[in-house]
Amino acid sequence: MTKKINLFANLKSDFASGLVVFLVALPLCLGIALASGAPLFSGIISGVVGGIVVGYLSQSHLSVSGPAAGLTAIVLTAITDLGSFNTFLLAGLIAGLIQLTLGFVKAGSISNYFPTNVIEGMLAGIGVIIFLKQIPHAFGYDPDFEGDLSFLQVDGQNTFSEIFSVLNHVQLGSILITLISLTILIFWTKFEFLKKLKLIPAALVAVIVSIILNEIFMQSGSSLAISKNHLVNLPVPTSLEEFKSIIITPDFSAITNSKVWIVAVTIAVVASIETLLCIEAADRMDVQKRYTNTNIELKAQGIGNIVSSLLGGLPMTSVVVRTSANNDAGAKSKMSTIVHGLLLLVSVLAIPSLLNKIPLATLAAVLLLVGYKLANPKTIKHFWGKGKYQFVPFIATFVAVVLTDLLKGVALGMIISIVFVLKGNMKRAYNFRNEEYSDGDIIHIDLAQEVSFLNKAAIKTTLATIPENSKVVINATDTVYIAHDVLDLIKEFKKIRSKEGNIKVKLVGFKDAYELENSDGFRNTVTFEHKYDAMKRQTVKVEVIKTEFDD
Repeated sequence: MTKKINLFANLKSDFASGLVVFLVALPLCLGIALASGAPLFSGIISGVVGGIVVGYLSQSHLSVSGPAAGLTAIVLTAITDLGSFNTFLLAGLIAGLIQLTLGFVKAGSISNYFPTNVIEGMLAGIGVIIFLKQIPHAFGYDPDFEGDLSFLQVDGQNTFSEIFSVLNHVQLGSILITLISLTILIFWTKFEFLKKLKLIPAALVAVIVSIILNEIFMQSGSSLAISKNHLVNLPVPTSLEEFKSIIITPDFSAITNSKVWIVAVTIAVVASIETLLCIEAADRMDVQKRYTNTNIELKAQGIGNIVSSLLGGLPMTSVVVRTSANNDAGAKSKMSTIVHGLLLLVSVLAIPSLLNKIPLATLAAVLLLVGYKLANPKTIKHFWGKGKYQFVPFIATFVAVVLTDLLKGVALGMIISIVFVLKGNMKRAYNFRNEEYSDGDIIHIDLAQEVSFLNKAAIKTTLATIPENSKVVINATDTVYIAHDVLDLIKEFKKIRSKEGNIKVKLVGFKDAYELENSDGFRNTVTFEHKYDAMKRQTVKVEVIKTEFDD
């Protein structure tokens, strides 16, 4: 049974984190809209809908949705081919309907088959990209749009050549503001006299200080002053008619155009895959190890894209950059995402002129720290220690994401992971028998000889449906191989989920290499009759046996 969530339970921390995400999302929404060849406000609309509508409907506690850099090439080409932005909006609306349908047919379950090492490789790769892409902005060189994650840029440069180009376009004021912003972000609340101000986000302080400093530079005529083209550049409507022109509606007369349907299917597939990847990554970031129902997520994204298209907004996905910033800022629930959407809506309508005073260098400082945390060297060392079957897919995904893009990098990692599974371990289907459990029953879960990451979906479902106050025996006596993804699930279930649901867990037959600590609570050693039916390819047996536990 799904527990009801009180959105206001952690309002202080969620509002603070929502404010940080808002500051990060604002230039990203504008940059992606610009790169897509769409009206600038279409990116803002997408961000608002992604925050408020998708944020409310989603079950993810950390994920933040909005216009995605991975769709810019598709959108730019589609607008040109379809002839107008209104016709493109119809394709976006149909894409939303397709995503909604995918949610109802439970296509979101595919995310359970993404191996942990591939997801972590993707996150580390994106972290490196974010860091490298922000270096030019930190030095006051902004030809590449904010939010671009592709190695090959639309201006003919690539991630590395762009950094070398900075040497010819250094702006001392931007460098100074970047350094001051980084100092504030790193040391805010580190000192005793600042701890009372810890509820004020460091990113907000950095933004305020940078605006004041640049205003001083401009008023004094200093050469350190940052010019308008290196600040946030949000359109400022000056009349009611300009406000009305923001809302652009789909051209429904193009419903019979086959090109519209081709674009819609393309957007639906790419947006859904990127969303599922980000949701899996968000769940990995969550310190509370809460699971997101990906089928509900697809429905939420579908509704979000329908609403966004009706209002003249760009297609959206769940986005790693904003989600990472949300997690780093200390978000506790999806209220943070909703707050970021509300702030986008209110601020662009009420204070656009003030927002246009924010230096891009300050926002670059925020993203530099986000990138560093995602690409922490400890992650590489961690997977190196797990052996080649974990490290090779991780590092291949990592490198490919940096040198190509997210989808190609993940595809390479998946291919390598599957080859390793097929080569080193016999593939087994994973089935289990549903039971009706009652209080006091002991639930036995027997693992088969080989358990790969392909079995993660069924094991996750099994553990997620364990009722509260239960007693669970997980038996690996006959198991010779367990994928690290499955071990991680069992670890998280034992250390976190079991405590929340008052579930007693007993692990039997797990080898020392698995590094799983056992728990007390069983009176005697339990013996098992492990049955494996090769014809039925059954790899787990779930049964209820009356056995006594020690209190």
